This record gives sequence, structure tokens and C-alpha cells, in this order.
Amino acid sequence: MLIKRSEVPKEATWKLEDMIKSDEAWEELFAQAKEKLEGYRAFKGHLGQSADMVYDCLRFDDEASQMTELLYVYARMRSDQDTGDQKYQEMFGKAQSLTFGATELSSYIVPELLGLPEETLRRFMEADNGIAHYRRVLEQIMEKKPHTLSGELEELLAQSREATQGASQIFNMFNNADVKFPVIQDEKGKEVRITHGNYIALLESWDRGVREQAFKGLYGVYGQYQNTVASIYSAQVKQAIFYAKAKKYPSSRAYFLGENEVPEEVYDNLLAAVRKGLPLLHRYVRIRKKALRLKEIHMYDVYAPMVEGIDRKYSFEEAKAIVKAGLAPLGEEYLSILQEGFDNRWIDVYENEGKRSGAYSWGAYGTHPYVLLNYNSTLNYVFTLAHEMGHAIHSYYSDHSQPYTYAGYKIFVAEVASTCNEALLIHYLLDQAKEPKERQYLISHFLESFRGTFFRQAMFAEFEAIVHQKAWDGEPLTAKELCRIYRQLNIDYFGPDMTVDHEIDCEWERIPHFYTPFYVYQYATGFSAAIAIAKGILEGDKTVLEGYREFLKGGCRKPPIDLLKLAGVDMSSPRPVNAALEEFKALLDEFEQSKAR
Repeated sequence: MLIKRSEVPKEATWKLEDMIKSDEAWEELFAQAKEKLEGYRAFKGHLGQSADMVYDCLRFDDEASQMTELLYVYARMRSDQDTGDQKYQEMFGKAQSLTFGATELSSYIVPELLGLPEETLRRFMEADNGIAHYRRVLEQIMEKKPHTLSGELEELLAQSREATQGASQIFNMFNNADVKFPVIQDEKGKEVRITHGNYIALLESWDRGVREQAFKGLYGVYGQYQNTVASIYSAQVKQAIFYAKAKKYPSSRAYFLGENEVPEEVYDNLLAAVRKGLPLLHRYVRIRKKALRLKEIHMYDVYAPMVEGIDRKYSFEEAKAIVKAGLAPLGEEYLSILQEGFDNRWIDVYENEGKRSGAYSWGAYGTHPYVLLNYNSTLNYVFTLAHEMGHAIHSYYSDHSQPYTYAGYKIFVAEVASTCNEALLIHYLLDQAKEPKERQYLISHFLESFRGTFFRQAMFAEFEAIVHQKAWDGEPLTAKELCRIYRQLNIDYFGPDMTVDHEIDCEWERIPHFYTPFYVYQYATGFSAAIAIAKGILEGDKTVLEGYREFLKGGCRKPPIDLLKLAGVDMSSPRPVNAALEEFKALLDEFEQSKAR
């Protein structure tokens, strides 16, 4: 049974008091923020008066946004540590309402600025009053003129935001607080309930019966709710389409990528390159089938260890030491920040009843970042620690190098630092391996990273593209249709050797990132970029290392594609994706040769 939140040792919990000292202090800040937001009204209708008025408005917007962000992040993270806690659900609901209210009150700013003659706005931008700080903000606003509505319509859209968040909120409650999975027997015959936190560990079991029970147990539950979840997800997709059409974009994908300054050809290049590389994934499935000595390989065999005799468990203290050693090539400054996080409770370590599944890094400007884990002592979670601390230290560098206006990096580059850490860690462990079998085991883990972070996320991205386009064209998103699409993608990606069990058809039901549209493709692009950066760092290329440090500090000072170029990676071309595929092929070659000896 999972322990309750109140039973978790204090040292294994994150210190959210560093963000806001208490729930009572949050309530006080909330009251101050409500009053502060009324200040938006003072600028409405007056932005054309002077450069000083524009500067004062943008500075006020930064101050108000920083305050509401702090309230929102704290409340959400308190809720995530126990999603069944009604107090924090209520607090998070208040924070959401405040945030949506701020969006509504500030919705006039962009259309009012765009309503000014361009020469007036450019003249304001040249004023010697501090407005130069907002030059990039104003240039971005001007670029979005074709997608900006009148002030009244922008205000109406802003008012609608809170009302259209239902799908995401319902899914979060369903998936983290309400859904319960069955009890199965583990390798020792001990009863264990399937949870989000232990599911992958169960799929990694040496006992095939345990893997099959876990797989069928989890998806058997999702299968019972497929019509409900299809309705929830369909509502989410329709919400995305509504805003894309309102903003005059040709598709929901164009809307979400455009908001992050990412050209659509980046998405297309990724999917085309991955499709071309699918024979390598099919080869991986054949290698896995042979390594597991199976006559027939099933979807529940995908996570099983391919190398026998190694089944190490790592205490959290061991995991921290391994991660620190693996990231040594990034330099002493980087390691000192990492140690600061380890020593000062940046991390919420273990699973507890009601805790949000998975792992993430988050925080608010002006305080250190945080990491949520559900640590389970496996090698996978050692890598998850490295991954999430990559996010955290990226945020740390960005927040300490950029003012609030430009500290928040775009989600397109969000997965680069995290995956670069994983790539550095695997190479460190490979260098430390003393036995051939240990090296085989680590190579198999790296291969699995490619499957899970590169190919799997690309498949998710293709699923999203298909689903959103169908909905855009007016086709209904029924459970039957979503399962059909998802099944066909699994057949295409895993190839002819894989037995695609019917239970996998509803895997789409459990992917929380689908409620942040067009996010998942960035795991694959970020993985490709990270592989290239890590290779340069490990080869001793000081230009790459220095460029990478500048990238980490860059926030959103430049478009994300340009920031990556600082580290020598051009994601506007398919080259980084193709280079990642070449590395995958080399690993397949080495693993196959080592098993043949």
C-alpha cells in the first residue's frame, strides 16, 4: 500500500516554503494580487499617448504576471503532492481563476498597441526611457498582427479561457485521484496494486507473467473508460481548434507552434526522418525478441531487460552520486548548482497516495526550481533524476541570467538540457563499465532511451497531428476511431515482428501531455539536439560547451531555433534527427555484435 502524504519523511519532500512561506502567506499574497490586477485598468485606452505610458504598462504587466505566476505554481505544486487534498484543490482553483482574470484584464494591451500606426510604435521603441528593454516583446507583438483580434474580441477570448479548461482538469482528477488499478502478484507471489508510479517497474520484471498481468491490468481499466476519456480528449482537441480558428491560424498545429516561434517544417522534418528510420526500430524489436528468447514478442515485453544477471537497485543517495559524477563534463559551476538542489530540498522524492504521476521540474521566477519525482530505485529513475535536474538547472541559469521578461524559455528547447544530461550520464556509465555484460546492459538502456524518448514521442506527435487534423475537418473523435488510429501507428512503428496486443489501442488515454497540445514532438527534437550537444562536449569541443552554457542562460532572448544554433545545432534542417538515427544504428550494431560473441 502507498503511504499517505503525512507519512513521507520531511527530508524527502520539497521545501515549498522557499517559494511562499506558508498557506496563510499565500492567502495574503492572493488578496494583494487581486487588488494589484485592478491596476491594468489605468492603462486601457491610453497606450497611444506616449512611450512612457507603453513602458509603464509593460513593466506593470511583468510585475502582475510574476505575482500571479508565483501564486499559481505554489498552489498547483501543493495540489500535485496529493491530488486528493480538497484544500489544495480549492487553492489551485482560486489561482487558476486569478490567472484567467489577469489574462482578461490585460487582453487589451496587444490589440491596442497594434492599433497604433506602426511608425508611432517604432518611434516609441526608440525613446530613452527604458523601453528598449521591451524591444523584442514589441517586435514579437508586431509579428503577430495577422493573428490579433480587436480589443473587444481579445477580451472575450480571454474571458473564455477559464471556461474551456474543463477537459484538462477532468483528466487530471480522473487519472491521478480517481482511477484505481487492480492488485496483481509480483515475482515472489506478493500482492501489489498497480499504480502510475510502479507500472513501468512491473513491466521491467524478469517474470513475463508479471509483465502481462500489469499490462492487461492497467489497460483493462482504461479500456472500461475509453468512451469517457475519448469525450474528455475530444473536448481538449476542440478547445485547441477553437482558439486556432479564432486567432486565424490554418490549423491548431500552426497555432501552437507559431506561439513558440517554431516553423512547422521542423515538425514535418522530424516525422519524415523518423518514418524513414523506422526499419531501425523494427530491427531493434527483432534484436529484443532474440535477446529475450521469445517465439512471439508482445507489447508488454518492450520494457523487459535484454541482458540477464543485472538487476541493480539504487538508493536515492547512490542515484545523486552517480548523476553528479556523470555530469562532471559540464564543469564545477554546474555541479555546484546540482549539489545545492540535492542539499536544499528542491526535490519531492517518493510516491505517496494521491501524488501526481510521473516527474517534472517547475518553479516560479525569483525562487529556485523544484523537481517532482516518484523515485523507485531503478536505473530508469536514476536517469529521470538527471533529466529533471537538467530542466531545473536550465531554469536556474535562465532565471539568474535574464530579467523576468525574458527568463521563460520556450517549450521547444525545454527538453534539450534534460536529455543532454541523460546522454552525458549514459556515456559516463559506459566508460565505467568493467564487464562486457554490464556494457551490454547499459547499451540496452540507451537503446531503450531512443525507443522511448525519440521514436515513441514521435509516434505520439504523429497521433496528435492526425487527430487534430481530423477534428479540424469536422470528423468525430470517437473512442473507436482514436483506438484505430493509435493501433495502426503501433503497427507501423514496431514493425512485423511485434504482436500488437489489442490492449495497447487505448494507451492514448493515459498520456497527460496530450492535454498540452503539440508538446510531445519536442521530446524527440530535444533528444536529437541533446545527442549532438553531448557528443560535442564529450569530444572536448570547447566551442560547443561554451555555446551550450550561453544557450542555458538564454531564456527567450532569441527565438528557440537561434538559441540552439549557439550550441552548434540547427533544428530547421533534418540533420540532427538523422545524426541521432545514425547513433541508434551504431548502438544496435555494437549490441548485436557483443551478443554474438
